[in-house]
Order: sequence, then C-alpha cells, then structure tokens
Amino acid sequence: MIDPFGRHISYLRVSVTDRCDFRCVYCMAEDMTFLPKAEVLSLEELERLCGAFVRRGVRKLRLTGGEPLVRKNVMSLIRGLGRHLDSGALDELTLTTNGSQLGKYAKELAAIGVKRLNVSMDTLDPAKFRELTRWGDLDQVMRGLDAAQDAGLSIKINAVALRGVNDQEFGDLIRWTHGRGMDLVLIEVMPMGEIGETRLDQYMPLSLVRSEIAKDFTLEESDYRTGGPARYFRVAETGGRLGFITPLTHNFCESCNRVRLTCTGTLYMCLGQEDAADLRAPLRASESDEELDRAITAAIARKPKGHDFVIDRRHQGPAVPRHMSVTGG
Repeated sequence: MIDPFGRHISYLRVSVTDRCDFRCVYCMAEDMTFLPKAEVLSLEELERLCGAFVRRGVRKLRLTGGEPLVRKNVMSLIRGLGRHLDSGALDELTLTTNGSQLGKYAKELAAIGVKRLNVSMDTLDPAKFRELTRWGDLDQVMRGLDAAQDAGLSIKINAVALRGVNDQEFGDLIRWTHGRGMDLVLIEVMPMGEIGETRLDQYMPLSLVRSEIAKDFTLEESDYRTGGPARYFRVAETGGRLGFITPLTHNFCESCNRVRLTCTGTLYMCLGQEDAADLRAPLRASESDEELDRAITAAIARKPKGHDFVIDRRHQGPAVPRHMSVTGG
C-alpha cells in the first residue's frame, strides 16, 4: 500500500477496546462514556480486518486500547494474529499497555511470539502515579514489568512529559529504565479529546526537555529505529537508549508509515486529522474481502500529508474531539 505522497504503509495500530482500567489525566476525562458494546467489532472481525491489512503489505501490528489486555478473551485474538508471525507474513506483533495486566498475561504473550512491549508509565512516585492515572497502582505495574522481563519480553517505557508534574524526574527515569535494560521514550502531550482541563498547562516541548537532560547526560546520535516515530539517542553514562516523540515541536509526518484502526472498524489515516473510513460496513457486507479491499485502497488514497496539532495560548482546546483511547495512540 502506497499513499499519495509515496509513503509505504506497513504499520497498523489497532485499538481493540476504548476501555481502560486507568483514567490518565492527559488521555481521558475521569467520568468517561465508553462505546456501547454493540458498536464494537467482535474479536473474530478484528482478526479478519488485521488479516486483510497483512495481506496488503502490513508487516507490523501493534495492539492498543484503551488498555488492550482488559478486553475479555483478548488473548484469543492475539493467538490468531500470532499465526501471521509463524507464516512469515508479519514481522512483528506488539502491544502498548499500561502494565496492569502483565502479571497475568506476560508468559502467554511471549509464547505466542510477542517479543516487545511498550508500557506507558510517567512517574516512579507511587502517590503521583495514582494522581496521574486516577485509578492506577504503581506496585501492580512494577510486578507486571517483572513478569514481562522474566518471560523474556523487551520493554520500552513511554512517558509523557508533563510540565509541573514529572519534569523533575527525567534523570531518575533514565537511570531506572536503563538500569533494568529497558528503553525510555519521552512524548509530547497531544491535543486529543476533552479531558476537563487545558493542555497548555501540561504541555512541555521536548526541545526544552532535551536541553535539560543534556546538562547531566551525554546524548549520542543513534540510527536505531523501531518503525515508529521516535528519534533515538544513546546515553553515554548508562549505555541505554533514549527516544523522543515530538508531534508538536518537530513532527515526523514525512516518514509516516502507519494507519490506525479503531475497535468499531473505523480507519484513521492520520492521528491528528478527522478524516476516516468505515471498514465495518464492507467487512460485514460479504464473506468475501473484495469490498473491504476496495475500501482500504480508497482510504489509503486519502491519507493526508500531515497533522495539525498545535498547543499555544490561541489553541488550548483539543485539535480533534476524539480521545487518544478511541484511536489507539
């Protein structure tokens, strides 16, 4: 699949549920209204949709949410998708998770063929973690990380840089993640969905973060890539990798190779744009994939050049009305 700007679309991110057992302050409102179950694709439908994309050239699948591991029987979907790894049609099957359920599922994920996980964690302070996630338990996440590493899974910690919240912790996060053999990626907060407060107060440009980190650490250029948007550096003092995802200060749209599928069968060609394609209707219209393939082809032909994310004093509201948990990050 090639979009209008010559970019090969080889990466599909799939939100298997919009539900989550956390309510992170930059992602959701505390009192969220979730999708009616009748609107959500069955696990079998999600597997068929993912299979259609793999057949069209997608080589990397990432399952997201909400929190993907809170969906009932989600492991049956992951086992089904794992067959594409066995056949060689898929290079990588990964998950983005908050870590709360890893104690239960880490061994099975590794047995299926998942090699790597992204775990969202913004602070090492238990009280601050509870405040940020509203409902989360840091000890439970730490036990999940232990289980994942014991199962042989490679871990990348994703932390959103939040002004006045974790902006004094980046050094501690670097030392802790690298001390455990994990990568760390810092992310700028994104203006998606109403969260009950302004993101201008949360937003911290990573250009500023990087200059602060460079006072204590030596950042060496690296050509390491995972297929996503992070730009990586090697930290000389720890030997570990530090990545930056900068959708606002320096977007990465020119090399975008991904599209995003929601649990309702809506395909978003860009995280920061509202244009979308309904794949649920053609999926359910026929047991044949012909109509579905046509819908996918038409959608990729509409993939835009880039997003319109802005956070400043004139743009304090969400750039798009849907929450990150709906789109799948």
